[in-house]
Amino acid sequence: MAADEALSGWLARELGLEDAYVSAELGGGNSNVTLLVESASGRHVIRRPPSNTISPLAARGVRREHDVLRALDGRGPLPRARAFCEDPAILGAPFAVIDFVAGVAITDRLPDAYAPGAATIDQLGTELIDALAGVHALSIADMQLDWSRPDDFLQRQVERWLKIRAGDTVRPLPRLTQVGAVLLDRLPADSPVTLVHGDFHLDNTLFDREQPRLAAIIDWELATFGDPRLDLGLVLAFWGERAVAQPGFAFVQAVTRRSDVIGRAALAARWSAVTGLAVDDLDYFCAFALWRLAAMVEGAYCLFCRGKVEGDYARNLEQDVPALLEEAAVHLQLD
Repeated sequence: MAADEALSGWLARELGLEDAYVSAELGGGNSNVTLLVESASGRHVIRRPPSNTISPLAARGVRREHDVLRALDGRGPLPRARAFCEDPAILGAPFAVIDFVAGVAITDRLPDAYAPGAATIDQLGTELIDALAGVHALSIADMQLDWSRPDDFLQRQVERWLKIRAGDTVRPLPRLTQVGAVLLDRLPADSPVTLVHGDFHLDNTLFDREQPRLAAIIDWELATFGDPRLDLGLVLAFWGERAVAQPGFAFVQAVTRRSDVIGRAALAARWSAVTGLAVDDLDYFCAFALWRLAAMVEGAYCLFCRGKVEGDYARNLEQDVPALLEEAAVHLQLD
């Protein structure tokens, strides 16, 4: 049976979607593939690992995203998860079926319908922070997610990624070790554990095409229970005046890196007002988030150097990772 016939049959049996077919691969994201599905009942999307993945564990992120969306159904600006398929015979890998959300992922420019200027960027910022605060304010006791809730989340994250990068490296990155050591030395007191997105920034959301209104938070494959200041640190590290001339992943920061927009401290205060959680050292969490991101994506650069992955994203990590680390060092006021 052809792959398209197997998929359309499964969608008809499991979800009642008649005449379903994949019409396009949607852009965005670097860890999973997003396919647009058309049917007589409307549009959905399929999330699945890339076909050239080298990790047998790649489907775990898709499953995790599905489980989070199920647990948060109706509790925030999120797409709705419909089903999960474990059978690799249907599409070559396990996959999740999720409702389609009409919207745009904003990267290097504003949608044409948006008014130019700082006021529009400010609205993007408050929409992001309000939605994130809403997620962090949810009680994890009410979520049907059988996940561990580790103590010392921040310390464990730093130690984990230092160990991973020490065992898998293709180039010297002295800032990685230096910043990691300082993060451990300056560890703040633990925060109450909440649901954490794990990669929260403008490019992992969808906005209305006509006005700066958040439509959905997407790409939940790194979600976990942990310190919510990780999410806050990343979105605000990608916000406001540039700390370095060429920040890492500049293409997803082009819209938000402006000196004339609402400040990080004001957005953090807005988040605290909803969550009831204090952020005593915002620079620490911006540095933490940038460092963690650099440590994670350096793995993709290692694979690129070994000829196991290709493409502009992996190739550009040669500059993006050091830039992320340098900006983390600036937040910590390191020489």
